[in-house]
Amino acid sequence: MNCVLSILATDYPVDRLTCYLTDDSGALVLYEALVEAASFAALWVPFCRKHSVEPRAPESYLQLEGMVYNGRSPGEFMNDYRHVQREYEELKARLEMLPSTIKERSDVYNNSMKAKEGDHAGIVKSHPSCACEAPPPAEGGNPLNFDGVDTRVPMVVYVSREKSPGREHNKKAGNLNAQLRVSALLSNAPFTINFDCDHYINNSQALRAAMCFMLDAREGDRTGFVQFPQRFQNVDPTDRYGNHNRVFFDGAMYALNGLQGPTYLGTGCMFRRLALYGVDPPPRRSRSSDEEHGHGGGVTVDTDTSKFGNSVLFLDSVLAALKQERRIIAPPELDEAAFLAEKTTAVSSSYDQGTDWGSSVGYIYNIATEDIVTGYRIHGQGWRSMYCSMEREAFQGTAPINLTERLYQIVRWSGGSMEVFFSPYNPLLSGRRLHLLQRAAYLNFTIYPVTSVFVLLYAFCPVMWLIPAEIIIQRPFTSYVLYLVVVVGLIHTIGVFEIKWAGIAWNDWWRNEQFFMIASMSAYPTAVLHMVVKPITGKGIHFRVTSKQTTTMTTAADDDDDGGGDDRYADIYVRDAMGAHADPAGGGAVLQRHGHRRGSGQSRRGQWSVVCDAEEACGAGYSLQRVDHGAPLSVWVGGYRPVEQETWHPLRPVAAGICGHCSCVSWCSFFSCQISSIYGDIANSL
Repeated sequence: MNCVLSILATDYPVDRLTCYLTDDSGALVLYEALVEAASFAALWVPFCRKHSVEPRAPESYLQLEGMVYNGRSPGEFMNDYRHVQREYEELKARLEMLPSTIKERSDVYNNSMKAKEGDHAGIVKSHPSCACEAPPPAEGGNPLNFDGVDTRVPMVVYVSREKSPGREHNKKAGNLNAQLRVSALLSNAPFTINFDCDHYINNSQALRAAMCFMLDAREGDRTGFVQFPQRFQNVDPTDRYGNHNRVFFDGAMYALNGLQGPTYLGTGCMFRRLALYGVDPPPRRSRSSDEEHGHGGGVTVDTDTSKFGNSVLFLDSVLAALKQERRIIAPPELDEAAFLAEKTTAVSSSYDQGTDWGSSVGYIYNIATEDIVTGYRIHGQGWRSMYCSMEREAFQGTAPINLTERLYQIVRWSGGSMEVFFSPYNPLLSGRRLHLLQRAAYLNFTIYPVTSVFVLLYAFCPVMWLIPAEIIIQRPFTSYVLYLVVVVGLIHTIGVFEIKWAGIAWNDWWRNEQFFMIASMSAYPTAVLHMVVKPITGKGIHFRVTSKQTTTMTTAADDDDDGGGDDRYADIYVRDAMGAHADPAGGGAVLQRHGHRRGSGQSRRGQWSVVCDAEEACGAGYSLQRVDHGAPLSVWVGGYRPVEQETWHPLRPVAAGICGHCSCVSWCSFFSCQISSIYGDIANSL
């Protein structure tokens, strides 16, 4: 909901902005949460405009310390701030209660459970833009003065495509394509930007910055999309797992602006609608007379049903997009029932079957990295893209904060990239209008995991001198080792010039080199091995949603086996290395979570519950464990630093049961698990 609120409050004309929440689960709780967030937006949006708030996600803004006021009403700010803060806390309380509230409505809840089984009808519900009044103030507070402030809120649309058993739904790409069709029927804006749900707008000027590239007088009409870097708010200052990846974003992606531009990276990317539709850029479109084709500029574009589907209204929207026309809600010639039927058709599970959706239209299907391939297809048609980096980061999200989840993420990315090489979108064979050097860059994107094979071989070279000469045929030549030293030195010399040009800090470069070696010894070989055995097993990289908890105490919602308690208030207790109960905090500790306190004492299973509140009391040797299920948490208390009250304690995350100070153990656990999984696939196939 913070992602939605940041979009609604961004600095962009209200009548030209629509927010679509595409919920692939069809969960009732998300729809009702969106309704609650839209109601709160009537207060939050004008507050942001009045006081020039940055960032415009309330969860992030209300936790800022030492903020600099840039608004025009400093005398009213503190009163408005306290009122908005109270309203937001009430919103969070209502959102937290939604699951239990819905469960009480058993009939509705039971029907909504079908969504979890992949069986539910398509849903499209709109909350039109309006000049809503802000909620009344809390008792004892003063009303907010929004005189001279635009209080309108952009239109909000909830979209959940139809899910049917036995049909292929094409994961994220299919979800985005359903949203693309619905947005064409409702707003048909010429530009669309997509966010993952864990990202939010951190700079309210970000959309305007992207539009500067799209409307540029020289290259604007050839710009198919604008990609922003991915930045994360929950990464530690040292970025120990290389989540920011600044060498890739601020070096490689920025450098590609000199060719056809960066590739699409899955989130934080503004597209031109026509580029997603598979339409060629203006210089390459065929033209004929206006009288013959009857639409603006005499541009000839194939809009038959075999390409775009059988919705007449959607086909009309494609022709309107060619003339840069926008549709606001229902066209006048259709009544409400007919328009609802059109929207339902657009999100049906069978709509894109027998069409070009997922191949030459929309986001690409049947591949793990649909983002890279979609960007590649757009570049192959002759479009260019731009990399846009702002002084204040445009968007922020959450990243994996333990090594295991980070390596799983890299396996999925690198394995999906290698699948591109063996797909019809191989950079060597396809993309007729791709620049030669752009083709080389895409080739590098698809085969870089293979370099890990050579890194592994070089890693074993020193060991060969320890083996008796009669056992091995020949040791590596000393001259060849010197050759390697010279080559590696030259590579890093070039790298020095590159990072100086891009303005990348030395610490970011060093972290990039460190994590490349970690990935080369674990994630990359795993991805290569998956591709080697794929012809035998018929399986590619296992799709696994990356866990991106903001703290180590965040746990996935589980059903409590004994019917008591709630995972949001799961008991935590401290055990020493021998397993005995301990009270390191001296009896004064409390378990704190989002401002909710639970005093220390006996849990319902008779075990002591505590989170230590002093640095010296939490030395190495203590681990945390949940009382509810007895499953170890992915934490290690060593290195704990005390924080202010009313916040979560940021304990150091690692793989469950593995010491955070021993990365090699985490690596061995990860790699052995991957090998076991691949071996199991081979055994089952044979």
